[in-house]
Amino acid sequence: MREGVAPSFAWLPHGHWETLGQYLAFRFPMVPETEWRLRMGRGDVRSDSGEMVQYDDAYVSGRKIFYYRVRIGETPIPFEEVVLYQDDELMVIDKPHFVPVTPGGKYLHESLLVRLRRHTGLQSITPIHRLDRETAGIILFSVNPATRSQWQAMFRFKRVHKIYQALAPLNPGLQFPRSVSNRIVRDDLFFRVKNVPGEPNAVTHIDLRSHDGRIGHYRLVPETGKMHQLRLHMCALGIPILNDKFYPTPAPATDEDFSSPLKLLASEISFVDPVCGIERSFKSTRQL
Repeated sequence: MREGVAPSFAWLPHGHWETLGQYLAFRFPMVPETEWRLRMGRGDVRSDSGEMVQYDDAYVSGRKIFYYRVRIGETPIPFEEVVLYQDDELMVIDKPHFVPVTPGGKYLHESLLVRLRRHTGLQSITPIHRLDRETAGIILFSVNPATRSQWQAMFRFKRVHKIYQALAPLNPGLQFPRSVSNRIVRDDLFFRVKNVPGEPNAVTHIDLRSHDGRIGHYRLVPETGKMHQLRLHMCALGIPILNDKFYPTPAPATDEDFSSPLKLLASEISFVDPVCGIERSFKSTRQL
């Protein structure tokens, strides 16, 4: 790895390209030839045996190459994560809003995974579960690859209790506590999900903890872990979470605005440690 970033790889398919550079120009049309030549010159592209490859090398189908992704002009995210707990098996992070957990889109070095690898020197860590980029709060990372499957099974078999906090409009016509149960599938817009008729696959228990007559402070306990489940369930009740840019209507794409975070916090998590059998519980230090 380099500065916490692992290389990506590509298998070279059958094709008519004469040189590796011709294929790269086809596969990554947004990267100019001069940039590829610079990257290859400094060893950013290598064969599966670790040897440097060059732009004018002969194209060999079936070959595997590794390359380091580069994000030019990546926007710094001015919020820092907090390590709440760490041992040889587990790392518990209190994530800020806006920080993606893994690299994707326009973020690479500012992703939580790359930040942690760079700051701790632990190259083997990986997130055990998901947390939206817009959501702040508790997320667990596996430290030891040998026991990673035990932590993943803990989530797969729903042996984890998670509590979220949210700020959303107050609707005096709604009675709490209540549960929302429905079927969630991917939306036509790749970054959203939607409710559809059918057997429920998502359940959330919601309670109103306090309010100021206009805005309510809600406690959300999910039984399932579907993408954007809490955001969609609150929206389905007619009380979308404050500053939600996806629901009920996607906001126009604009430059990053760090002044309006989604008012959703993964505030607590508890479970029985699958490696040592100890009951563990962690709480976020952040406030909405």
